Amino acid sequence: MPLGTLERSPPPFFRQGPSALSKLFFFGLLALLLMVADRRFHVAQPVRVTLASALYPLQWVVLRPFVWLDGGARYFQSLQASQADAATAQYQLGLQSQRAQQVEQLTLENARLRQLLELRARINAPALAAQVLYDMADPFSQKIVIDKGALSAVQAGSPVLDEWGVLGQVTQVYPLVSEVTLLTDRQQAIPVLNARSGVRALAFGSDSALVLRFLGAQVDMQAGDLLTTSGIDGVYPPGLQVARVSQVERQADASFARISATPVAQLRGSLHVLVLKTLAGQIPDNVASPPASLPPRQGGRK
Repeated sequence: MPLGTLERSPPPFFRQGPSALSKLFFFGLLALLLMVADRRFHVAQPVRVTLASALYPLQWVVLRPFVWLDGGARYFQSLQASQADAATAQYQLGLQSQRAQQVEQLTLENARLRQLLELRARINAPALAAQVLYDMADPFSQKIVIDKGALSAVQAGSPVLDEWGVLGQVTQVYPLVSEVTLLTDRQQAIPVLNARSGVRALAFGSDSALVLRFLGAQVDMQAGDLLTTSGIDGVYPPGLQVARVSQVERQADASFARISATPVAQLRGSLHVLVLKTLAGQIPDNVASPPASLPPRQGGRK
């Protein structure tokens, strides 16, 4: 069949109805009318509510995996943040605790230094402030080491005091440090004076206390009496607090009384000390030695 004889219109079986442009115009107008009606009269509100109610279970099921993933991520993030905050808080607490302890230590040192300064003002003798470094490891001697030595003009035999009283005596001097033997060392002895009765005695070290030897049974000593330095040995200035009498034992069959005393200084707790110059070192040379013009003694052995 020639092409020119074909009909140009579709057969009735393939009829397409209205054109696409007319459909676009119709449905666009319908949509515009529905929007205006819904805006003014809310005609689509029941339909919207019904559709939302019907689709909510499906929406909930679909969103659950995402919600769980998000919640898990947030949980681990919050856990890490909480652990980091806890570690930071613990670190800050440690710093605050350390600072509080340092404040207490500094307050204690300040109070002791003030007492040392007052003691130094009362003592009319040259004094050198020093710090206790450590205790000697020898179990058979009671000694401490201070941070002043020969370069600081420390001399062997110099008395050492803390803020309460006599602590001991310098027995060994090195260039930068010195050894101080405490009063309670068995090799130490110090002349003392009873501030109440005026009785003089010699106190010897005995482990953690002092023992007053060679005193008669009727000596005027009582528990609680304050013992001070007498100054007759040329080492310790007079009037420094040494110990308090702790026990007095008198026995009828004994010629001497057994008297013990407790040092007033903190032998194992002092941090700062004063090193005094000995009385012998304070005496001028022209006074310590007799004048050369003195006549010789008469009546001596020929």
